[in-house]
Amino acid sequence: MDEYIPKWHRELDIFCRIKPVILLEGNVLDRYQYPVEGSIEKGSIVRLAEYLHYYFKDQGYQNIVFYDSIRGFYNHCEDGYLQKFAGLVGGRADGGALKAEFKGKNNTAAVMIQTAVTQAEEATVAVLDFASRYIADPTNMEQSEIDSFTILLQSSLEGRDVRTERGILKNLVVILVNKVNDVPAWFYLDNPNVKTVMLRTPAKEEREKLVKGDNFPSFFAGDIYDEEFPHYVECPEELEKIQDRFVALTEGFTFTELNGLRRLCKNQRISIKNMCDVIDLYKFGIKENPWNTLDYSEMKHAYEDFHKRVKGQECALTKTLDVIKRAITGMAGLQSSSHSKPKGVLFFAGPTGTGKTETAKTLAEKLFGDESCCIRFDMSEYGQSHSDQKLLGAPPGYVGYEAGGQLTNAVRNNPFSILLFDEIEKAHPSILDKFLQILEDGRMTDGQGNTVYFSESIIIFTSNLGIYRVNDRGERYQSVTSDMSYDQVQEKVRRGIEDYFKLQLGRPEILNRIGENIVVFDFIREEAADEILLSQINKIVSRLKTDKNIALQISAPARETLRDKAINNLDNGGRGIGNIVESLLINPLSRYMFDHELFSDCSITIESIDAVSMPYSLECTVEK
Repeated sequence: MDEYIPKWHRELDIFCRIKPVILLEGNVLDRYQYPVEGSIEKGSIVRLAEYLHYYFKDQGYQNIVFYDSIRGFYNHCEDGYLQKFAGLVGGRADGGALKAEFKGKNNTAAVMIQTAVTQAEEATVAVLDFASRYIADPTNMEQSEIDSFTILLQSSLEGRDVRTERGILKNLVVILVNKVNDVPAWFYLDNPNVKTVMLRTPAKEEREKLVKGDNFPSFFAGDIYDEEFPHYVECPEELEKIQDRFVALTEGFTFTELNGLRRLCKNQRISIKNMCDVIDLYKFGIKENPWNTLDYSEMKHAYEDFHKRVKGQECALTKTLDVIKRAITGMAGLQSSSHSKPKGVLFFAGPTGTGKTETAKTLAEKLFGDESCCIRFDMSEYGQSHSDQKLLGAPPGYVGYEAGGQLTNAVRNNPFSILLFDEIEKAHPSILDKFLQILEDGRMTDGQGNTVYFSESIIIFTSNLGIYRVNDRGERYQSVTSDMSYDQVQEKVRRGIEDYFKLQLGRPEILNRIGENIVVFDFIREEAADEILLSQINKIVSRLKTDKNIALQISAPARETLRDKAINNLDNGGRGIGNIVESLLINPLSRYMFDHELFSDCSITIESIDAVSMPYSLECTVEK
């Protein structure tokens, strides 16, 4: 495998020769794998401060010292450096540290740093660690804080070069910050002597180096590695597939997390072939991924099972199941570079009451064995600009911080689930921005700083977009009606969705993340209405027989009355049919049974239904 040097390391090679101040920002709290031969063993995984010590030692620097506002100046990597620095700046090291306050212009750490970088006797580098904690607010600084950074600014202008055995080296100040605006902007903006270098999470090549290099045996218990590795010597392509999958699944992980995976894999005595299971164990606390234990033979008959609960939506069900089968077979996202995206994304659109929510619930039961694994969020509750805090968690210091976010809590508690976002167009645009990250990266950091993973979830959005339009006078009208064919409905609904995201919202990238996974549900047609009505009647008959031993029969005239009313109420979809059954059958039947004290063990035949005058009533015959 070709040697890989991280980008930030290569930038350091370039700019430490020409810039006296280097700001390292980003992933500064992580550990790093030393990539070259030098003063430390190649491949060693060390803290950034230790990494920088050996890096600058290999560059030929004679003085290397670290500073933070708690300990002062120190160097815990090797003896001798602190004493040399103390002699250079006229200080006195005591107990492994040289105490110095950061704030102020007299006898401060900044003054000592200025002395070190403006001398030309010994090549010196001072690393300011935890610099994000030196001042409370870079936009509202005390005069003592301004003085200290002014001294550092002067140092950047007055820094000297030193001639050494390794050539000419520049005295350096290296500042480690979480983000660059943790220090005052006037210090680095328009300052040609300051270079900012971003440290990101390990790139693919770095993760490969960890997994495919000399550290690979350390992922496993010694006896397991000794027993299993000979097989992979004979089958190197099999090992490479395992390693490649591990590398892909750890995208976005820090070296600290990767090192934690290594130890966890070893402690749990995981085999080489099951190496990737440690990622699920780390993310979700489980070894056995439910996606890997699905009964494929049962999924072959999924369409029939869905059709029992969702009527008249053949095209929508087929397209939905295609996405699920793609996830089960591992084909989801093959064309993407990310392996952490959600298992599937679906956008259910179409008229109300056509089975969108029912399809999601059925899917949850089919995949995870329980309807409760369909977690529903009514997006009309998240229409305010601050609603993202309710969904994802408030930042530290804000009300509700301890409670976390409703979405992040739900996914953390049940990562294997269907996430149903009802009426997504009613959410505030700031929430849609968050979905961009979820759909692309499959993870989200909540207000408490915890990472939540969506890679094992199916995300479903529902919407009525395209059904209604607003004319030039601002009046809302129905643009899609039940007398249109399904092809016409699909065309108009898709156009309405595109117009909303591209023109009204101005966020076409959200639509791009959803892709071709828009599933348009048709109106409930007469044939489907008959099936829904029959299904609901059969449920009532069955429940009465099971729960009360009441045999209910409905005559043909009574059924025809129910059908006529249901067919005339198709604009409200399946819910409309349910409302008809409730008002014309369940309510008057309940009244009849109560008035005649028919609570169990009898036969009731509904001869006719009076659906003309309210309250609706039944004509029945009873046998006890």
